[in-house]
Amino acid sequence: MSKGPGLFTEIGKKAKDLLTKDYSYDQKFTVSTCSDTGVVLTSTAVKKAGLSTGDVAAQYKYKNTVVDIKVDTESNISTTLTFQEILPSTKAITTFKFPDYNSGKVEVHYFHEHAAVTTAVALNQSPTIDLSATIGTPSFAFGAEAGYESSSGTFSKYTAGISATSPDYSASIILADKGDTLRASYVHHLDQLKSSSGVAEITRRFSTNENTFTVGGSYAVDPLTVVKARLNNHGQLGALLQHELKPKSFVTISGEFDTKALEKTPRFGLALALKP
Repeated sequence: MSKGPGLFTEIGKKAKDLLTKDYSYDQKFTVSTCSDTGVVLTSTAVKKAGLSTGDVAAQYKYKNTVVDIKVDTESNISTTLTFQEILPSTKAITTFKFPDYNSGKVEVHYFHEHAAVTTAVALNQSPTIDLSATIGTPSFAFGAEAGYESSSGTFSKYTAGISATSPDYSASIILADKGDTLRASYVHHLDQLKSSSGVAEITRRFSTNENTFTVGGSYAVDPLTVVKARLNNHGQLGALLQHELKPKSFVTISGEFDTKALEKTPRFGLALALKP
C-alpha cells in the first residue's frame, strides 16, 4: 500500500487510544498459540459482573489472504476474509456472522499517495452503505464519512474531520453525530520513541450544551512497563499499569473511581494476554 493520509478512522485515533485503549474493568484472560501450519489459535475468557463469557478464534494467513474465524459461548460464528492487493493499492474485507445471515458486509479500501477511500455495503435486502474519504498527506489530512440507509432513504450519519501530525505531536478536530458533537484533541510525544505522551481532549455536545474536558497520558517507567492515567472535568479518574512479561505478552491492571463521589465503589480490572 502506498503511503498517504490514511483512512478517515485514523483521524483522532492517537488521542482516543491514549485515553481508552487497554482500560478494562473486567477480568480477562487471553492465550494464543501458533501451529506449524501457521494457524494462530486464540482463546479468551472474560468475567464481568459475575458472568463468564468467552470465545475461541483462529487466524490463517496465505499469501495476500487472511482468514479469521471466531466462535463465542452463544455459538455465534464470525468469519472475516481479508484480501490484500486484489488490485493495486486496494484491500477488500468480507465479514459474515452465523446464524445472523443479514449481518454480512463487504468493505473495499483504496489507498493513493494523496487520498484514501473506503466503501462498505451490508449484504441484506435493505443495505446500509457507508462511504468515507480522506485527502492530504501523512502530515495533514482532511476527511469525511457518511452512512446511508436504503430502507428509509435517509443518512444515518455524517462526520467530518481534520488532522495535523508531526514526529512531536498529533492534533485533530472532528465534527460528528450529524453536526451535534465537536471533538478536538491534541497529543504531544515526550520522547523520540513515543513511549511517553500527554493528551488533552475537549468534547462539545450542542444539543445538551454539555462540555467534557479530559486530560491524560502515558509514561514509560522502563522498557517493559507503562503507566497511563486520565481525568475529566466530571471527576472520573482512571489509571492502569501494563507490564510486558515477554515479547507480545502483557499483564494489565486498571482502576477507575469518581473523585466527586468517593462513596461509590471503585472499578478494577485485570487482563492477562499470553502470545507466542
